[in-house]
Amino acid sequence: MKWGKQGGKQRYKCKNCGILFTGSNPSVAKSNQFIWFEKWVIGKQTLEQLVVLTGYSKSTIQRLFKGYLKEPPMLSVYPSERVNLIIDGTYFTNDLCLILYRDNTVKFTQLYRFSSGERYEELKEDLENLLALGVQIESITCDGHRALLRAVKKVCPDVTLQRCVIHVQRMCRIWLSSKPKSIPGQELRRIISTLHLIRTQQQLSFWLLDLANWDARHHEFVHEKTVNPTTGKYWYKHKLLKRSFSVIMSALPNLFHYLENPKIPKSTNGLESFFGHLKNNLNVHRGLSNANRKSFLKWYLYFKNQQGKRFSKPWDKKNEA
Repeated sequence: MKWGKQGGKQRYKCKNCGILFTGSNPSVAKSNQFIWFEKWVIGKQTLEQLVVLTGYSKSTIQRLFKGYLKEPPMLSVYPSERVNLIIDGTYFTNDLCLILYRDNTVKFTQLYRFSSGERYEELKEDLENLLALGVQIESITCDGHRALLRAVKKVCPDVTLQRCVIHVQRMCRIWLSSKPKSIPGQELRRIISTLHLIRTQQQLSFWLLDLANWDARHHEFVHEKTVNPTTGKYWYKHKLLKRSFSVIMSALPNLFHYLENPKIPKSTNGLESFFGHLKNNLNVHRGLSNANRKSFLKWYLYFKNQQGKRFSKPWDKKNEA
């Protein structure tokens, strides 16, 4: 018969001999331990908090979690049609870059890579792997990194490439500064500031007309050069202003595909927000070794992919078979 609780566990009493004991179920215990590990990874629970919640000692929890970190899961690629990918990378240290290939429609990470940077050969290989695994890519939204643009052009040139509107806008604002001194700079900053507000073809037409009129008025000013009389070399006098305009013009062919297809994300903000939450969770557990940090990131991606779904546990032998 039930006889209260001890240490958070149900206690029982034998009716015949009066002996008190607590029941044990290894499979349930294993499942509960994994739930605490999930809370530690994506719930921002510290070891000290888990000691209070679980009744385990800190050393016991560390030993359990160390076992999970030694065997990180592998993500499953789901063959899908008309996938709208967001591709971006973020740095945790100078030599640890996480690159994600995320399905924006279902908020699912199809693929990831740990690297020291965004490199053409690796990005090309990842895109080839996605296609080989049955992922049919409809569009790719990215920040315009040269290596990624080359990889997309090489592997899937027919895929719609959407440049991140916010990234283009942000870079131009940085180069133009918050208070440009020149009139052309002030006018271009005003035009750039409305870029993210374009939601219809009519608004786009007015915006392009505004940009064309600006170029007609200030073309000579933007392309004004200073020449070294000795060497004959020249440089643009208004370098940052010209750079801003050049970035807009180079991105323009791939800047507004989202108006034709609402499923195409116009920016990588969704992925950058995901990176922000990931780093906040990782910062709660400072002091992890490089190997454990990578394992933590793998588990985080796994749990986020499985969040809201019923999933099999790694130790379930039936599933492994």
